[in-house]
Amino acid sequence: MAQFTVVIPLYNKAAEIRATLNSVFAQSYSEYKVIVIDDGSNDHSVKIVEEFTDSRLRLIRQKNQGVGPARNKGVQEAQTPYIAFLDADDYWHPQHLEHLNALIAHFPQAQWMATGYEKAFTPRLIKPVDTPLRAHAPGWQGAVHDYFTMAKKDAPAWTSAMCFSKNFFQNLGGFDPTITMGAGEDTDLWIRAALNEPMYWVNSITARHLQYSSNRVSHAPTLKRHFIDLDRYEPLAQNNKSLKVYLDLNRFSIGLKYQMAGDQKRAKSYFNALEKSSLNTLQRILVTLPGWILRFGLSTQRFLAGFGLRLSAFGR
Repeated sequence: MAQFTVVIPLYNKAAEIRATLNSVFAQSYSEYKVIVIDDGSNDHSVKIVEEFTDSRLRLIRQKNQGVGPARNKGVQEAQTPYIAFLDADDYWHPQHLEHLNALIAHFPQAQWMATGYEKAFTPRLIKPVDTPLRAHAPGWQGAVHDYFTMAKKDAPAWTSAMCFSKNFFQNLGGFDPTITMGAGEDTDLWIRAALNEPMYWVNSITARHLQYSSNRVSHAPTLKRHFIDLDRYEPLAQNNKSLKVYLDLNRFSIGLKYQMAGDQKRAKSYFNALEKSSLNTLQRILVTLPGWILRFGLSTQRFLAGFGLRLSAFGR
């Protein structure tokens, strides 16, 4: 019986889906199924998927509902104990599922787990995930008991490197469908998961996050997105300092988006809800800047990325 079902939500990714599926079928570990949930694509993405003849692949089509509901549908249809997620514009190195399988073998109690990954900001700028977990020796694997401290800059949990037991995922309620257009549905699930079980992690880079791909949902206009409700977790943060800082860093990030979009009222509501002690010096400066300066800074950041340089406000 297959150990994993690979769930791939698909919406207008004709430029990337072939490479994504090729990376799945190149895995060294072969006991898996693949479910592609076409979420109402209107390009030729589906035709490309249909060119694949591997018997492990199943294509399900539905009206457009968003990435969260598409992933939830894939999990619902899966018949395996574990679910590995992969977005239609991301990429796995050949040992990805092999590392996840080894992690499960060593820690059968693990309910959610991930491998290390790398971010491709441009074809020239590729950086490994920036988390204190990377200080472990290459190949280290173990429990992450304080997830929120490990996620102050880059989150060690990232969708295309993640694996859940199907039962745990469903008990958590899956991805929140009210969070739209990539506005934190993954972060919301990681918070709920971390509050219930430790994540298990392997310090090997086995997945690549393409941040320059086409039709990225996270590039949707800020004012049309429905963001994660961070306040629902605030009561728990009163006795959990690392969670409080994590929530505030997410408030900082969302507030900057609203500031750059020209919605100063909503930006201010996010900035006023956070404790300044959760921010570093640069972040405290950024919350005081007008939107046009922030937009200029973002343009500069993207310009430098083209030359292989990365600037971030999340260094601590």
